[in-house]
Amino acid sequence: MPLTPLKKQNSFFTRLKGYFISGILVSTPILLTIYLVHWLINTVDNAVRPLVPEHITVAYGYFPGYGLLATIIVVTLFGAFVRGFLGRYLVRIGESMVERMPIIRSIYTTIKQIAQALLDKESSSFREVGLVEYPRQGIWTICFITGKTLGEVQEKTKHEILNVFIPTTPNPTSGFLLFVPKKDVKILDMTVDEGIKMAVSAGVITPKVKEGGSIQIPKQPATKKSAGTKGVKKKK
Repeated sequence: MPLTPLKKQNSFFTRLKGYFISGILVSTPILLTIYLVHWLINTVDNAVRPLVPEHITVAYGYFPGYGLLATIIVVTLFGAFVRGFLGRYLVRIGESMVERMPIIRSIYTTIKQIAQALLDKESSSFREVGLVEYPRQGIWTICFITGKTLGEVQEKTKHEILNVFIPTTPNPTSGFLLFVPKKDVKILDMTVDEGIKMAVSAGVITPKVKEGGSIQIPKQPATKKSAGTKGVKKKK
């Protein structure tokens, strides 16, 4: 049966709609990536350009990404320097001076501990993803294990406690710190990157279960029948 003009028109617009959605799905991540890279390069360039001597800029010119490249080179050379004997000695002297400054000492120590926890390969912080029952029993939420609880918090509790960070969606940089018994945390097989993607996407991006791994969520115990109804037979 031949299509009527109305059906042909609907079919044409349906195809156009499909083409438009396909274009959005493909172009959006590409354009956003280009925009973010361009923003990062411009931000670093604008911050570094005033620090570069003018005669170097005149002699060698200035191209987009110059500031970012210079920052990477300087940071790498500085890292190589502080790993040497003289560098470690100067760092110890600098830290001993900072420790005598009340407010600056707290800021520096906090930033240093966070940086070491996130960037140090030997650190166990933010290396595992888990599930905890939050905000109430029976509702599960994704969390990141930031380490074992130490100090007074652990001493005042009966069970072994873990520090868990529950991120908010779609901004995982904010969230809640909870002290949860280790027995109540279900460790997942997914990586931290996969967990962050899942939190940012509000569950749209779900990592595949790895071969041989599975998520085991214990079933809630069935409610017991009341003693008054137990053993009562239904009359015919």
